[in-house]
Amino acid sequence: MTTYHINSKLPNTGTTIFSVMSALAAEHKAINLSQGFPDFDCSLELKDMVNAAMQRGNNQYAPMPGLMALREAIAAKVQRLYQQNIHPDTEITITPGGTYAIFTAIATCIGAGDEVIVFEPAYDSYIPNILVNGGVPVRIPLEFPEYSINWEVVKSKVTARTKMIIVNTPHNPTGSILKAADLQQLEALAEAHNLLVISDEVYEHLVYDGAQHESVLRYPGLLQRSFVTFSFGKVFHNTGWKMGYCIAPAHLMTEYRKVHQYLCFSVNTPMQHGLADFLQYPEHYLTLPDFYQKKRDYFLQLMKDSRFTPLRGEGSYFQLMQYHRISDEGDMDFAVRMTKEFGVAVIPVSAFYQDGKDDKVVRFCFAKRSATLEQAAERLRRI
Repeated sequence: MTTYHINSKLPNTGTTIFSVMSALAAEHKAINLSQGFPDFDCSLELKDMVNAAMQRGNNQYAPMPGLMALREAIAAKVQRLYQQNIHPDTEITITPGGTYAIFTAIATCIGAGDEVIVFEPAYDSYIPNILVNGGVPVRIPLEFPEYSINWEVVKSKVTARTKMIIVNTPHNPTGSILKAADLQQLEALAEAHNLLVISDEVYEHLVYDGAQHESVLRYPGLLQRSFVTFSFGKVFHNTGWKMGYCIAPAHLMTEYRKVHQYLCFSVNTPMQHGLADFLQYPEHYLTLPDFYQKKRDYFLQLMKDSRFTPLRGEGSYFQLMQYHRISDEGDMDFAVRMTKEFGVAVIPVSAFYQDGKDDKVVRFCFAKRSATLEQAAERLRRI
């Protein structure tokens, strides 16, 4: 029998580091601080609202752009947080997760030879999404150890073929956040070179120490050329639901929906009803910065007497730590050994670079119960 050969669109891509480390954690019964998901459940009230929607018979296709009640609730949330009027009918689309929302934006706009600026370390889907659609990723490293953007370097990388730039704030994996000056630089650059922007803001509520989330939604001129993506899973502790949304101006969203309708058409109906009801109570998301900052601070306190050196984390539910006082190993080898010998799984930050740049840093997820963090820190202090 002849085997048909497929010319891979991603010949250099294997299984994601998240799957690898979570599988290793399961194999060695390690505490999993690697993959970004909570080990506590989402709100019982939210689950009851979704179940009630099922019981009411809301179990058939939702409208392709998403349930209008949910889009209206999102528009109200945006107005409350960012003082921006977003039209729910033409500027919001509900998606099966934030990663999907990003892929669809790239698929909508990027074709053969189009250059897309990406900052590394980068969330692992960005570059494969660009490659699958025929684009050319232009990788720019964030400046270690603050993981900040050097805008002069960015300006030097823009060419006649540059079509898009992707930003992520709060940032995965580093926990850094963009400041107002960064958004102003981005706005000026995008305007000067007629660039599209994807702003990945799935951790929008996880900003700490009194800082403000600088959303693209705060900048009307920038918003007019942007796709801004969000995740309910990150906000409401239910990553397995794969629910998110994209906001873009009507002229971009029209094209976005043309692609979206042939990728999934519509998204889980009862969950949309439940989320629409849940968003009527803003305290569910307004309390998140304090909730997660307490977890971050508690984890740092637990790790105070360890040999790990924490880097500054301003947002997300990830904490980076250097291990140079412990080992000279590469971060992948060190992460594997931590999992096997000490029973705590983490993510090596080199996995977020295409060239494997290794600053001897690993990523911890602190979106865990206090007991989990205590048990993990007890093991980590022995390393």
